[in-house]
Amino acid sequence: MGRRESFFSAMRRQGSEFIPFEFVLCPSLVEKFKAQTGRTDYEEYYDFPQRNLYLPFVGDATRFDGYFADKTNLQINPVFGFGQRFCGVEHFSHMESPMMDAECEDFAKYPYPDAEKDFDWSALDAQIKSNLEKDYISVAPMEMTIFETAWYIRGMETFLMDMLAEPELAQLQLDNITHIRVKMAENYAKAGADVLRLGDDVATQLNMMMSPDIWRSMLKPRLKKVIDAAKSAKPDILIFYHGDGNMFEILGDLIEIGVDILNPIQPECMDPVKVKQTFGDRVSLWGCIGTQTTMPFGTPDEVEAVCTKLIKEVGKGGGLLLAPSHILEPEVKWENVEAFVKVVKSHNESC
Repeated sequence: MGRRESFFSAMRRQGSEFIPFEFVLCPSLVEKFKAQTGRTDYEEYYDFPQRNLYLPFVGDATRFDGYFADKTNLQINPVFGFGQRFCGVEHFSHMESPMMDAECEDFAKYPYPDAEKDFDWSALDAQIKSNLEKDYISVAPMEMTIFETAWYIRGMETFLMDMLAEPELAQLQLDNITHIRVKMAENYAKAGADVLRLGDDVATQLNMMMSPDIWRSMLKPRLKKVIDAAKSAKPDILIFYHGDGNMFEILGDLIEIGVDILNPIQPECMDPVKVKQTFGDRVSLWGCIGTQTTMPFGTPDEVEAVCTKLIKEVGKGGGLLLAPSHILEPEVKWENVEAFVKVVKSHNESC
């Protein structure tokens, strides 16, 4: 089978034993990859099945400048206007929220993007065509879909308090963002994206960041609107949902509103085998390898053992794309990356 056929067979749980895989490297590991291989593109080198689509922003990138008094080392997101102040260590940054002290009426003046006019949607055509010709899956990246974008703009503590004490303000903000995301999801689907990557971190490593009832009343119906828009435009599009931490309480809800793939299934927070046993007939899993445990602190033999167990128990009958649960950070030994790749490729060659 080719890349696309193998990927779809796995993610649609069609009984294939083939296990797609991927990972994301931090900047210093990218440099290590280049030194080890003499290559520059690790997605191509390791033959990942998917490629992210790039949607150019063509709106006014300066319209948020007035919201920040100090722009030192600040990168302002041109789409939604939140800031990231970089500290010079790898990819880490501090979020700067432009509307932390705003009142309800101030949101009417906030320059949210126009989902049609501020993006060059025509740029997707050539990318999707090229991916099809090369047998790659086209992935539309739209994580930080609603909740995270809302708190990036408002500030996390402030927005969480809004959800309880100022629900009208919180819902106004959520509605503004949802309106944009619905149109973007529809346009990505109409363009021919194979996978729509949604996601919001709504849990800590212990449990939900908010009560499940608050999530179900404020976020679930809005996320459903986004998913419905994509699936109405392209019924066979796969909906991927990323959420760090222990989201076990709402996994059934996510499946109910149309999520096809769950990510990252942090093994430090949720047992991938239990998730597979509970929901594996209705949803696929993308991730499952610990980036707080196995990848940085395990030996190559331990990495191999964990991957082998996941392939055997979670990958049985399909429904698994094996991947680290987050970006691989500097602490990860290169030998562990090689051990991960080796065990997956060895398994796939035997299928």
